[in-house]
Amino acid sequence: MSEYIAKLLLIKIIWFNRYVILGSCKEVSWLMEGFNVSVVVPTFNRVDFVLEAIKSISSQTFQPLEIILVDNNSEDNTTEMVAKHYKSVKILIQKKQGVSAARNFGIREASGNWIAFLDSDDQWHKRKLEEQVKSISRDKLSADLSHTDEIWYRNKIFLNQKEIHKKRGGFIFENCLSLCCISPSSVLIRKKVFDDIGLFDESLDVCEDYDFWLRFCCKYPVNFVDQKLTIKNGGHNDQLSKKYWGMDRFRVQALENLLSSSVLDEWQRQLTKSMLLKKIKILIQGAKKRSNTSIYNKYLEKQKYWEAE
Repeated sequence: MSEYIAKLLLIKIIWFNRYVILGSCKEVSWLMEGFNVSVVVPTFNRVDFVLEAIKSISSQTFQPLEIILVDNNSEDNTTEMVAKHYKSVKILIQKKQGVSAARNFGIREASGNWIAFLDSDDQWHKRKLEEQVKSISRDKLSADLSHTDEIWYRNKIFLNQKEIHKKRGGFIFENCLSLCCISPSSVLIRKKVFDDIGLFDESLDVCEDYDFWLRFCCKYPVNFVDQKLTIKNGGHNDQLSKKYWGMDRFRVQALENLLSSSVLDEWQRQLTKSMLLKKIKILIQGAKKRSNTSIYNKYLEKQKYWEAE
């Protein structure tokens, strides 16, 4: 009798687990309806990196609608190798105009209602898109942008992130002022957002992402997936952060543009102005230390203007 009861209990457990699994699958399927994701990958002369990047997209448990490679007229065999190994990838070739122009080109050509970006030297965990889609679907703030936590490598060596780089969700405008706290490679964003706040600023050689997140975060909340689903690779010689000195020069430009717009409320405006003056002061001190008179005078004038404004 006890053996019969044990078998009956086992059958009930099996059927219960099957019901839970099927229910979970139906829930996930329902949540993911309406997410047609176009992945935009800008690249220039990174054939080895970009093949790994596209491999990580192709391995996603939630498959995107399309992968768009925007090649800045590479001088290696990037387009040939991608076409050979990934025939479904949509390849767009653009005269070299920088990463902002490449992303913007991809956005305009995208068919999906959601856009994800992946820099050609980065990769994704296989569940990255799936976890973001589920998180956005359950988000009470109805977020139009999601980002994830990250793993960092420099020259293939694991790199610990500092507290200042900690990722957050919600209304994070204040956190975005000091430095770029959202990585393009981790982002999934509703395409209609670009109709509202514009595309990436092509006049900025670097810090174009810093500028864009400020424009977004001063108006909208951010969804954050607290899982390390984006793999960032740094340290190579063609990184833009190595090419340009004084990154705060570009952040100053972005902050000035933001202050000159009419999108900030008074609290945001005061925070932005305070951060702008702080960064200008750093540039003045650096120029003075290096006896760079032209830079010193340029930012001294900016300091006087914004202190009086």
